[in-house]
Amino acid sequence: MTYLELLAPARDCNIGIAAIDCGADAVYLAGPNFGARQAAGNEIEDIRKLCSYAHRFGARVFVTMNTIFYDTETGQVNEMMDSIREAGADAIIVQDLGIISLASQKKGWKDFPLHASTQCAIRTPEQAAFLESLGFSRLILERELSLEQIRSIRNATGCELEFFVHGALCVCYSGQCYLSEHLSGRSANRGACIQACRSKYDLVDETGKVLVRDKALLSLKDFNLIGRLEDLAEEGISSFKIEGRLKGESYVRNVVRAYSEALDRLVEAHPEKYARASYGKIISSFKPDLEKTFNRGYTELFLDATKGKWACPDATKFIGEKVGTVVRISPDRTRIVIKPIHNEIRLSNGDGFSFIGNSSRIEGFRADVCNGLEIKCKPIASLTVGTVLYRNNSTSFEKEIASSGTVRRIAVSVNIRYKIDGHSVTLTATALTEDSRSASVSETIEYNPTRDERRMEELYRNQIGKSVSEFEFSLCSIEGNGTIPFVSTSLLNGLRRHLAESLSREMAIAHPLYVNGSGPRIAGDCHEGNIDYKANCANSLSREVYLSSGAESVSDAFEKSHLKGAELMRSKYCIRHELGMCARKKKSGSSKLYLRNNGRLLELVFDCTSCEMVVKAAD
Repeated sequence: MTYLELLAPARDCNIGIAAIDCGADAVYLAGPNFGARQAAGNEIEDIRKLCSYAHRFGARVFVTMNTIFYDTETGQVNEMMDSIREAGADAIIVQDLGIISLASQKKGWKDFPLHASTQCAIRTPEQAAFLESLGFSRLILERELSLEQIRSIRNATGCELEFFVHGALCVCYSGQCYLSEHLSGRSANRGACIQACRSKYDLVDETGKVLVRDKALLSLKDFNLIGRLEDLAEEGISSFKIEGRLKGESYVRNVVRAYSEALDRLVEAHPEKYARASYGKIISSFKPDLEKTFNRGYTELFLDATKGKWACPDATKFIGEKVGTVVRISPDRTRIVIKPIHNEIRLSNGDGFSFIGNSSRIEGFRADVCNGLEIKCKPIASLTVGTVLYRNNSTSFEKEIASSGTVRRIAVSVNIRYKIDGHSVTLTATALTEDSRSASVSETIEYNPTRDERRMEELYRNQIGKSVSEFEFSLCSIEGNGTIPFVSTSLLNGLRRHLAESLSREMAIAHPLYVNGSGPRIAGDCHEGNIDYKANCANSLSREVYLSSGAESVSDAFEKSHLKGAELMRSKYCIRHELGMCARKKKSGSSKLYLRNNGRLLELVFDCTSCEMVVKAAD
């Protein structure tokens, strides 16, 4: 049986709890430091609280320590590792191999899972095998992979494989983007990316001619693989990861609910092969809709080993769902009437709208009052008849999510047996959860036969059949060797409470995570003789790992060396291909191309043999 895990982002403890309530099997969040999103840190006590809640459902909590660190920070990293584990976290997500060195020196860490972050640039079987040899239990793969590449990695390693399925995409291979550090001194590998890929650039040739003006030429659409989960599972992916540790609760609830329902359908279709990695049934009244939540347009990227239109050069922000076309604007421009794209469109007061103005920029406004298909708002000077209108904030949908009362419950059936022995009777209540976990409690009392068996049976059923915490109890049978004994309401309540306490201890023991039997160790099977700056070695511990694994030399991380002429990013995405200028197809376009922003130049190099684009400094 393969246990499938939906892994959700958590900016904080409350969002993590919301994700679990909506169907996440695991959540990932940052600790106080060393997370790749500096704005999404959490205190250890919040991690402890989230772990306590998650474990009630057999769900997991993974903590990110996926930045590189310097030698001066080694002590802080070491202490934080211990604090995270002591708080109850189920694994740590790691980029810097210095953490492997620290873990190898700790007692009792052989059985604690370490997950290799996507920042480790895991896109080849060789890199996967190397990380497995160091003791990693799970590999979080590069996003720009095809199913065939995933299959080759699966065949090369016994580790669990995790893959992103939804959310924002970095244009560069993960962990090897140095554009932010080059432009601003703020390192993406240190959690301080300025998101230069979302900036607008001019595309110019070597003569200075502008080919494309003021477009976000490095900005990709968002990942959406909700229709490809079965394909990924077939190739060995067991953890399906949603991006978004800076996203709010509404976003997380909507996306998690959508993917949880999709995974449930997959499990239902193949019960002999797959099961969910955590427990419980989700009770929710809202219908998820991925078009209504933040996205830059969707793409499946390179999953089928083909290139399509991956970029969103005009819309780095959320333009929203198309609702219709403007057909009338009042003279004072405060009333707008639209023709909807279909009859089910409903507008609400406070809705947010956007459109592409004359300057090809996204503009927006908020509705004060919506009366049918008429929108009353402040005057919008640039809006014209015939403009396509989008809705990027639906107040009714947000209210639906907020008021849905989504909860997670574990169904428990209870059987009561009573054994009369003279003047005493022993009642034994046995509980069985939907995933076959059980608990049993007994109580011996003085035997008094009931005068009205039907009413007493109803009392048993009513008092046992209530909810305690996450458990929904229901009484299935009452059996014994005589007349049903008379019992008090308080006794039945006590049986139910003790069953819940016993089951809580059982539920905390989840389906086992894979643990690499070798444990963390600094001597792995290195597949390269010379380790360059792309390995991101910023401290002596990570350098030691590579040297102990057979490397002949280890270069400093770009953040320390600022190597001249270095690749700042490499990607399967290609601006030439995106603009219909592919040199391999048209056998033309040999002139150099550059990106220009505020006087800074970036040179584009096209590695057509590998079908990849490289960005380098040109200034």
